[in-house]
Amino acid sequence: MKRAETLFLLAGALLCAVFLPSCASTAQTGSAGAAKPKAQTAEASKPKNQITILYDAFGQDAAMKKDWGFAALVEAGGKRILFDTGNDAETFARNVKAKGIDLSKLDFVVLSHRHSDHMAGLSHVLSTNPKVKIYAPKEGFGIYGSSLPSTFYRKNESLPPEMRYYEGKPPAVMHFGTAWTGANFEPIDKTIEVAPGVWLISLVSDAPGTKELRELSLAINTAEGIVLLVGCSHPGIEAIVAEAAKINPKIQLIVGGFHLVVAPDDAIAKVATSLRDTYKVANVAPGHCTGEPAFAALKQAFGNRYLYAGVGTVLPLGTGAGARAQRDDAAALSGEDLETYRRLAPLSSVLPTQNNQFDILITGAKVVDGSGSPWFHADVAIKGDTIAVIGPLSSATAVVRIDAR
Repeated sequence: MKRAETLFLLAGALLCAVFLPSCASTAQTGSAGAAKPKAQTAEASKPKNQITILYDAFGQDAAMKKDWGFAALVEAGGKRILFDTGNDAETFARNVKAKGIDLSKLDFVVLSHRHSDHMAGLSHVLSTNPKVKIYAPKEGFGIYGSSLPSTFYRKNESLPPEMRYYEGKPPAVMHFGTAWTGANFEPIDKTIEVAPGVWLISLVSDAPGTKELRELSLAINTAEGIVLLVGCSHPGIEAIVAEAAKINPKIQLIVGGFHLVVAPDDAIAKVATSLRDTYKVANVAPGHCTGEPAFAALKQAFGNRYLYAGVGTVLPLGTGAGARAQRDDAAALSGEDLETYRRLAPLSSVLPTQNNQFDILITGAKVVDGSGSPWFHADVAIKGDTIAVIGPLSSATAVVRIDAR
């Protein structure tokens, strides 16, 4: 056996992965039994009110490929909105095909922020629908294209023309390029209603590691309250919910990443309590960067108002939607779901605020976390006498690197 091939970790102390008995299940991951052709036609013609999770690192739909990242198709109020596009174009395309989704029939796309695990599938979208409108965060010199008045830089008129920008005669507005030439981007830098009842919430992160990053969240004002989609919640999930509550104080459902993946237990508990008691959120369907301990804490806080939202899940919206979403007494994540989520959690999401230089990096370790779940393969980074992170760490650097495979 090679050195460090098997690494045993004590439950809770190292991963904080104690999952409380709770209830959550896939809402709708497949089609119902065969129906008569006329019934199928009638059903297909009805406007849908649902959210389909197209990209995440956990899920129970065997037709969908799991990977770290997030994407969802929102069908509500007669609109078809693609929210984020995942971490890999091929995986995104495969999952879209598995759910039978036609990307040529989108009203618009929303890219929540500039991290690659939310926008890498955009190339596939544009190959199918090159002129679709794309709402994206407006940032100076941003990857989605941007502009600034030429007054932003200081000038020195004593210099000769050949030493001055634009020979001393810059355009009034300077336009900057995008990684997707020709794409129909509309930069957003403020909270705005982009269609009747459909809002984009624009906030800026103040957290170390993502400071000044602008993120868009999607808020749909339904008869039952706000349905809120969040990509990573870098500005803070509570701040986003507070902004959504200005549109409608009743928050019916929150779907997506709450960005609590490395948060300590007390911070997670504070957020769970605030969402439930302060903002009176009716239902939560967390995914992506919410994190394992937060899945468990939110499940405990919300009980049967916690909706399972793994990749492939379809969350119904509208009257009675909560009753139609299947719920049981399963853990928030368990078994293969739990193993997959841990294996796919990347360094960029797990340690957004820490230095990626470690003392020891063990690649290909067998990890047993003590929770009773089966062992799983992962890379393990150690800093000082502490296990700093577990996950795919091929891009990390370390003083000592050990291959346990």
